[in-house]
Amino acid sequence: MSKKKMPSGLPPDPKLNRMLASLPTKDYERLLTDLELVEMPLGWTMSESGDHVNYLHFPTSGIVSLIYSLEDGSSSETALVGNEGMVGISIFMGGESMPTSTEVQSAGHAYRLSRKVMKHEFSLGGQLQHVALLFTQALIAQTSQTAVCNQHHSLDQKMCRWLLMTLDRSDGNELTVTQETIGNLLGVRRESVTQVLGLLEKDHLIERARGRITVLDRAKLEKRVCECYAVVQGEYERLLPGKRGSKS
Repeated sequence: MSKKKMPSGLPPDPKLNRMLASLPTKDYERLLTDLELVEMPLGWTMSESGDHVNYLHFPTSGIVSLIYSLEDGSSSETALVGNEGMVGISIFMGGESMPTSTEVQSAGHAYRLSRKVMKHEFSLGGQLQHVALLFTQALIAQTSQTAVCNQHHSLDQKMCRWLLMTLDRSDGNELTVTQETIGNLLGVRRESVTQVLGLLEKDHLIERARGRITVLDRAKLEKRVCECYAVVQGEYERLLPGKRGSKS
């Protein structure tokens, strides 16, 4: 578990997380003393498959991947979470654990809330319970659509979807990620990732450097992606507080 560590300067505002920002003042102020700032370093495994989760995390920056791993060691990403949501839904859904692990894909910060406090807040039936259930519905939509996409669409389309969804949860148009990591997240060989990224670069949609991808033309990515991206984006805009909207 990452220890609490304050960044230089002022700590990030908890309301950078859209769920916390949506709470009524009374509810937000009641939670404030129980929110603990933690760093989310790149590659941190926040929980393993089957773990009894003790904290709910509300990211203010960074990206967390939900990853399903098979017995043969292969794995694939089932969903992404950024500052629109939270990590650790098993705490209030009653299942106590999840079959996926959670790993930080892009470094950032989060405010965590203990299992005890979250269960109490959830029992009150207020706004936090409401947005938590809406986020869970949106997350289910993302997971379901990812499964459909992985089965029916080309790697080129899946790559565009992944780039756009990651970009939605990032600051700017530059992504810090290796091609090996993308391959693990999409469940494909690194060589296949290299080939598809090469095509996107040839068409001037992206630019590659070591461990970094810069998106040059988001509009063209959106034209090239399969319908799965729009379906998931539409559900998030419909269900969650504060519309995401496309970044130009």
